Amino acid sequence: MAKTYRNLWSQIANFEALHTAYLAARRGKRYTAQVLRFSADLEVQLSMLLDELQSGAYKVGPYRTFWVTDPKAREVAALPFRDRVVQHALVSAIEPIWEARFIHDSYACRVGRGTHAGANRLTAFLRRGHRMWSQTYVLKGDIKSYFASIDHVALRGLLSKRIACTETLHLINAIIDSWRPAEGVGIPIGNLSSQLFANVYLHELDKYVKHVLREQFYLRYMDDFVILSEDKSHLNVIRLRIKEFLQDRLSLVLNRKTAIFPADCGIDFLGYKIWRTHRLLRKRSIMRMRKKIARFHAGHITREEMRASVASWIGHCGHADTHTLRSAILGGIRWQ
Repeated sequence: MAKTYRNLWSQIANFEALHTAYLAARRGKRYTAQVLRFSADLEVQLSMLLDELQSGAYKVGPYRTFWVTDPKAREVAALPFRDRVVQHALVSAIEPIWEARFIHDSYACRVGRGTHAGANRLTAFLRRGHRMWSQTYVLKGDIKSYFASIDHVALRGLLSKRIACTETLHLINAIIDSWRPAEGVGIPIGNLSSQLFANVYLHELDKYVKHVLREQFYLRYMDDFVILSEDKSHLNVIRLRIKEFLQDRLSLVLNRKTAIFPADCGIDFLGYKIWRTHRLLRKRSIMRMRKKIARFHAGHITREEMRASVASWIGHCGHADTHTLRSAILGGIRWQ
């Protein structure tokens, strides 16, 4: 029988936890209007939140939605700052329950993982495959409209397998149901809790692939995953079994981009094109920086914003073979 956790509410609904959550929620945003208003009367705001949580009167605030188109069109939802404080307190209390159970090779939204660690692990897999096999094949999987397809009932069921604390479950359910409850599917991109919930949901796939299918060379970054094998026909069988599992157990569908191909073609994953011998940037990343430079030269981006973008891009480039590319692109910036 799965271990359950009952005494979680005291880790969420107390003043110290909310203050710590406030500090985490304001990180990188402390001078925005919402944060400044909240911070100006901090003790009162936190006390009000605490009273609402303890009395059961807390309700999730209204979402502000907007669309981003880079790298692809996605609807993003933002809650008022006070709700983001609550979600930080919640995630801080419940995330360790699953972090101890997640497989090693799940890389999204986890401390010590991330895109660079995932790319390094895939490179290590490719090198081991090259030593073991005469040919390495790749199953690269992608789930269609993942966040928008997560079933509310199934998600609540997975969370309640571990959480037996009534008040905590009530808060979790309120957050899940705050997003399009009439439809009963989907969690919003933009919620801190959505990152954890999305990992919990696909942890079921991780367990199936590792413990039932017993695939050794598997890694996942949110809704993208890769499996390596020496046998292309074996990967075709694995793809079919994963497709059936996702549909039957999680009401998810594989994207048409899911494919099987030789590893020698390179694997487009985590912002890079990855081979066992080297790693290049995606063309999309290069084009994004070129467009940003053009916008800077046109006066649409400040010098400070451009410097921050360049620093971030250099950090991303530093994990690929890009010395000549960096010199060519960044050397064209006119700072004066």
